[in-house]
Amino acid sequence: LLQVLVPCPLTEEILKEGLSLLCKTGNGLAHAYVKFEAKKKHLTDISLLQRYIHLRYVDLSENKLRDLSPLSSLTHLLWLKVDGNLLTSACMQELPYLQIISLAHNRIKDIEGITHPRLANLSLKGNKIKTALGLSQGQLFSLHILELRGNKLESTAGLNLPKLKNLYLAQNAISSLEGLEGLGQLTTLHLRENQLETLDGFCSSMKCLQYLNLRSNGISSLQEVAKLQVLPMLRALVLLDNPCSDEADYRVEVLVLLPHLERLDKEFFEEDERAEANKIRQKRQEEEQ
Repeated sequence: LLQVLVPCPLTEEILKEGLSLLCKTGNGLAHAYVKFEAKKKHLTDISLLQRYIHLRYVDLSENKLRDLSPLSSLTHLLWLKVDGNLLTSACMQELPYLQIISLAHNRIKDIEGITHPRLANLSLKGNKIKTALGLSQGQLFSLHILELRGNKLESTAGLNLPKLKNLYLAQNAISSLEGLEGLGQLTTLHLRENQLETLDGFCSSMKCLQYLNLRSNGISSLQEVAKLQVLPMLRALVLLDNPCSDEADYRVEVLVLLPHLERLDKEFFEEDERAEANKIRQKRQEEEQ
């Protein structure tokens, strides 16, 4: 059901109120306002912004926007926030310097058409995205942080971003991990509250992954945890609220499998736990031989 929107265009008055931060323009000969903020103004139309080509920081959160095309003339834009609007797509004209975009809590269904070459931080939290396929890997050379919490993803396929460091995927419906082999610089991965029952899909090319949160999934056996042995840098793991965390001697058993781990469920391992795990591990290795 589409709400009938009362048209509410950006006016000169709202514009003057929201402009701030006077800076030198590119050629250094003139000054212009580079920041604009208009939150909670019921705006449906921002065409008036097209003329303000010197803007670098724009916050249009909590309005009723469905269209961002007027921003395509703002080629100096560095930072854009349009949380809590009515956007159904994240597609925009490529902006050469744009580094941070937040499009949280809109109605976006896919990740297509995001091509800004310097984009480092992208938030699409709380949308309706079902697949990450269509992400422009070829163009997002600089993306370090991707926030996709609270969407409808069922798989990690498509998230093959070579520079990505932090990936937030909590509160989705992910049941399979695929396409992770390209995440060679990823250090942090959040998968809390998904539907993982197995841990297939991790691979040794993920050589920087240090923190992995798997809280509130369906991992029932510690045999699955053994699959994390391919991650050479893993130091912190969260497995709370998985069936396997109820097993006897759970902490020590995880440490037997993952000797390099420093923290499990936010708690650092004590020396005596480490000694016990080493003993059990040695004993089992001798029995296997």
